[in-house]
Amino acid sequence: MMNEQLDTIHSVRATFDTLFTWDYEQSRPALVKLYEKAKTSQWNASTDLDWSVDVDPEKVGQELGGGNATMRFKALAEVDGSPVRHFGDADWTRVSVELQNSLLSQFMHGEQGALLCTARIVETVPWIDAKYYAATQVMDEARHVEVFARYLDEKLGHQYGINPNLEGILDEILADPRWDIAYLGMQIMVEGLALAAFGLMHQMTSEPLLKRMLRYVMSDEARHVAFGVLSLQEYYRGLSDRELRERQEFAFEVARRLQRRFMHTEMWERLGVDAEALYRAMDQTRPAAQQMFQQMLFSKIVPNCKKLGLLDASGGWLRERFTEIGVIQFEDWADTGEEYAVLDEVARDRDAATARDRDAATA
Repeated sequence: MMNEQLDTIHSVRATFDTLFTWDYEQSRPALVKLYEKAKTSQWNASTDLDWSVDVDPEKVGQELGGGNATMRFKALAEVDGSPVRHFGDADWTRVSVELQNSLLSQFMHGEQGALLCTARIVETVPWIDAKYYAATQVMDEARHVEVFARYLDEKLGHQYGINPNLEGILDEILADPRWDIAYLGMQIMVEGLALAAFGLMHQMTSEPLLKRMLRYVMSDEARHVAFGVLSLQEYYRGLSDRELRERQEFAFEVARRLQRRFMHTEMWERLGVDAEALYRAMDQTRPAAQQMFQQMLFSKIVPNCKKLGLLDASGGWLRERFTEIGVIQFEDWADTGEEYAVLDEVARDRDAATARDRDAATA
């Protein structure tokens, strides 16, 4: 039992300053507004979601994983030397089931990363407004870990361990002593990518429990990314070109590693497929669907980086990098600093319930 317990614990050594502030004046109206929104948008995973719903993992897999497997991976069956050339319909059905388990497992692990990073922000950010809001996000992230773990265990049957690329990103963010790196790495990059991916999954699935769960999580995530934008926008105005370049390089490296998080190495290993051989085949063909999927993951990251001034700082270094990988077209999409109210599903549900109660009382 002791060995099993040790295998589930992962430690990250870090040295950073814990900051108290004796200035309790809430002087940042945008953060105050976000904090007020967070307080009224809390939801309970046990009572606001219907866990009695029967879930067919194969159907969920066909909707979430099936289309992706067909478009992103099934084309590789035609490539010489591809380890999936022999796959038949039953094999691809299993891929679709395992793919969505892998996707949701990595989101679960990422949410725990967000839980720890946001707890770090409470300790290290110097403003009381930000400490107040970050405390609400800690609760949000605990709830997200809870719902993904419960859905995987109760409805899909098993979880995957954390992807090495994601684990490395989280370790690097948590080990960095600079308080703004936790914001940039988690709130802007990891959470921004997750928000885009959740939106794609929400569009694809018809499974009612997962669809509602994703919508509630998206409501929270939009506030989290907005928190990063609003906080860092102020802080980055005071940084030097050298300091901004460091943030640009960090953001781009995280973005590239996040893309590799979706290669599902752990899934292919479970299926007995040589993942490296599969990736070599993918590099030969570069399926259009794979490129489109990876590009769409940047649809929240690029406009938020622009809002922070990171695209054009240091002679436009990050703009050039995003242009090279084909994602600069997202720069004028809505940044999440203005978008979170639109995604507040919890508030809409509560308003609808209040209206129904009022109508019933006056009937």
